[in-house]
Amino acid sequence: MAEVILKDVSKIYDNKIVVNKVNLEIKGNEFVVIVGPSGCGKTTTLRMIAGLEEISEGQLFINGRLVNDLPPKDRDIAMVFQNYALYPHMNVYENMAFGLRIRKVPEEEIDKRVKEAARMLEIDQLLNRFPKQLSGGQRQRVAMGRAIVRNPAVFLFDEPLSNLDAKLRTQMRSELARLHRRIGATTIYVTHDQIEAMTLADRIVIMNNGIVQQIGTPMEVYNYPKNLFVAGFIGSPTMNFIDCRVKKENNRIYLRGDNWGFEMPPDYDIENGECVLGIRPENLFIVEPNSAVFKGTLEIKEVLGSELYLYVNCGSFTICVKQEASLRFEIGENVYLNFKPEKLQLFNRSTGQRIEKKGEIQK
Repeated sequence: MAEVILKDVSKIYDNKIVVNKVNLEIKGNEFVVIVGPSGCGKTTTLRMIAGLEEISEGQLFINGRLVNDLPPKDRDIAMVFQNYALYPHMNVYENMAFGLRIRKVPEEEIDKRVKEAARMLEIDQLLNRFPKQLSGGQRQRVAMGRAIVRNPAVFLFDEPLSNLDAKLRTQMRSELARLHRRIGATTIYVTHDQIEAMTLADRIVIMNNGIVQQIGTPMEVYNYPKNLFVAGFIGSPTMNFIDCRVKKENNRIYLRGDNWGFEMPPDYDIENGECVLGIRPENLFIVEPNSAVFKGTLEIKEVLGSELYLYVNCGSFTICVKQEASLRFEIGENVYLNFKPEKLQLFNRSTGQRIEKKGEIQK
């Protein structure tokens, strides 16, 4: 259960900064997910922790030891790759045992560890098969088993489920969560899938353009996004963003846009200016015309089992609304919307930063 600490860690390629001064403290036994779009620097950060990429600037500590110059084999880590990285000429048993053999672990101990990991991952009946005889999910289990047998202090996962189909990804997410609870090792997991991040992580690290945007629990980053990027990246469907203006009149604060407006809750202290209103689809609801803040025309509807997503054209913007699938709406129908005032988010349009409420605890 090793701690992993990054202090101002950067990576520079050809004078271009691809990871910029990452500061992160990961506790022993913690499951931390680094998430962000392609090219944001998340995999490069993971590879620097693994020792597969040289750290250009900053310091990396694993279990209190500075490891910047240590080779991967001396860092007490195990990494599971996106493409499994199995040896095609070795069967499952040999693939799982290989790392232990090059470390000259006694054969009896190797046999014990391999069979125990295989039982844990429910691949004990596959030990004599070769990778080409396995499905994608089975190959991923073998790759995980190869990491588990080493009993590392830190597990590193680089988008391990991205090659699997949707159903198998869901199943493997559950298995990864159970595995972490059982083994208890510190785990750092990289993905571009925010659903994986929300369901697996104790804490999420959100990156964009090589910079850490926010670190927090899944609910912290969902309910208290620090900026427009985080608010738009976390959540599916994405948060609705609507340009607006703040106007103070007679000690009251109003938000106004094109053909709409309402009085702000009293727990905001903001000045006149340009803002962005953020509302998640589940916090909007259908109302009668005289109670509506927004009025629009239904353009698209998507039925997803028990859920219904309505895309309502309000003129200069479109709003996504989450409803129960049992409700009936027709394309072209007028839709009237209001929302829960306590659930709205407000962002400074020029900086992109969220405007905090009075007395809000920093998240």
